[in-house]
Amino acid sequence: MWQVAGGHGQINSESAISEMLQYHEAGLTSWDMADIYGLAEEFLGQFRKRLVEKKGEAALAKTQALTKFVPSLGSMTRSIVEYYINKSIKRMNVKSIDVLQFHWWDYNDTSYIDALYHLSKLQGEGKIKHLGLTNFDTARMQIIVEKGFRFVSNQVQYSLVDQRPQVKMASFCKKHGIKLLCYGTLLGGFFSEKYLGSPEPARSDLHTLSLQKYKNMIDIWGGWQLFQKLLCVMDQIAKKHDTSIANVATRFVLDMPEVAGVIIGARLGITNHISDNLRVFSLSLDSDDYEEIKSVTSKSNDLFDVIGDCGDEYR
Repeated sequence: MWQVAGGHGQINSESAISEMLQYHEAGLTSWDMADIYGLAEEFLGQFRKRLVEKKGEAALAKTQALTKFVPSLGSMTRSIVEYYINKSIKRMNVKSIDVLQFHWWDYNDTSYIDALYHLSKLQGEGKIKHLGLTNFDTARMQIIVEKGFRFVSNQVQYSLVDQRPQVKMASFCKKHGIKLLCYGTLLGGFFSEKYLGSPEPARSDLHTLSLQKYKNMIDIWGGWQLFQKLLCVMDQIAKKHDTSIANVATRFVLDMPEVAGVIIGARLGITNHISDNLRVFSLSLDSDDYEEIKSVTSKSNDLFDVIGDCGDEYR
């Protein structure tokens, strides 16, 4: 739900809530948001209220909500942490947060350890069901585990273009029973037939923050010409399986070890790809598909060398 926070078109509240109900009816029942994603948590709260009105209280058991705690740097006291968690709970209209994903901007400020201590206490009190992380690197995950904290997931960027989680993080997660929740899998929409064979877009053509963000990633990865070669291969695979380029991109990441789920951005009330996204569950890539993809991605720059581990692009 980052895409409701601005920079992706004007979101109408009523249209957003109505479309959330459509997603739910289609079986897409998990919502990922953050306390800094504009009205995302409020939308979730309104959606839950509307769902009860239409389907009854029991329907709430079929939906899940993941939010993020993204505090400003500085002292992390119990009162500060609890204030923001309570605020999210109220806005989301929940008794307990299904997964609370914690993000921290600067590792030089080690107050993130204090925040995790208080979050763990709040989890023990029932305000949080599961703790997760967002954009932490493997080294910091190691520190957190060694200090005795337990978390179920880390949300990171993971796509055919950005395969950095495979370098260090996936093996660490396997060892410690941690799963990856992945975003950026569709490169903000670049992984689609729309951009197949198209000229390189100018900056003025990139009308959403997602497109601007992931065009930068494509440039670092290997540039537009190499990306077009990847799209061509993906299009061939999609046609072979009677599916879409977006489905191929999504299935590739879903099949990676330690990946629990892929998070697809939703421009609620503006566009939706419900029917296409559902097709990914019947798609199975074969060894030839992987070889074809690798024949292109092996020619790209090593993003781990260029950027660093997962999350380093934010620090």
